Amino acid sequence: MTRLARYRFDGRTAVLTGAASGIGEQLAYLLATRGSDLVLVDIDERRLTAVTRRIRANHPERNVEAIVADLSDRAEVDRVAATILAQYPAVGLLINNAGIALSGRFDQVTVEEFERVMNVNFQAPMLLTHQLLPALTATPGSHLVNVSSLFGLIAPAGQSAYSASKFALRGLSQVLHSELADNGVGVTTVHPGGIRTRIARNARIGSGVPTAEIEERGRRAAALLTYPPEKAAWQILDAVARRKARLLIAGSAKMPDALARLMPVGHVRLMRAVTSTFSRTSKSDTLTG
Repeated sequence: MTRLARYRFDGRTAVLTGAASGIGEQLAYLLATRGSDLVLVDIDERRLTAVTRRIRANHPERNVEAIVADLSDRAEVDRVAATILAQYPAVGLLINNAGIALSGRFDQVTVEEFERVMNVNFQAPMLLTHQLLPALTATPGSHLVNVSSLFGLIAPAGQSAYSASKFALRGLSQVLHSELADNGVGVTTVHPGGIRTRIARNARIGSGVPTAEIEERGRRAAALLTYPPEKAAWQILDAVARRKARLLIAGSAKMPDALARLMPVGHVRLMRAVTSTFSRTSKSDTLTG
């Protein structure tokens, strides 16, 4: 396998999905600071416009383009890819970061709800990567980042769609890491743990989940999201620079990964007990604080 030199950010174009908030927003700021021109993609036009304006104000020398798109729609993904290829024959970095969450047991979510998660979290990264390969391979030394998840390492109850999509993205990334190396393209798979982003607040709830459970599910998920997104973004770009194949962010990803390796079956019961204990403690702190 070809050993790639460190990735160079300066003077290259980076394509970033999910750029309007959370890790994506922080990645956009850092990429501009490191000298990359940017193509930023997100469904949230208001927030994407704000991020784009901020970068242009702080880095007037950078070329920054914003594309508003719903990545659950294949036609929209095709449009995004065609727009990029028409304007940027060479792309240095593609970061597939956009994602949505869906909470609920498999029997509590509809097929349509499940498919939307798969479309955003797996189909869109697959399509963008496939369609932008000519731009990625146009010059040596480009790089691909696919942001999977802690739930691409373990699969807890109530996360059937999200885990399925993130495991699929992990598998694709591992294959591409081997296949693209000889083309001079590096690949990094990222598994963030509990990053403090809007994903819990914006998470969809399966239409079959009882109303009484919805608030508790959201509160429990939000309580686990504590790691700063700006720190996660810095780690991702450091991994890109060093051509790391795999990056786990935060102890909330590293510990479950280690348990899953040591206890392929038993870790499920242990993680459920730890999560339940943390949730009860968090609820007690909230009520008494």
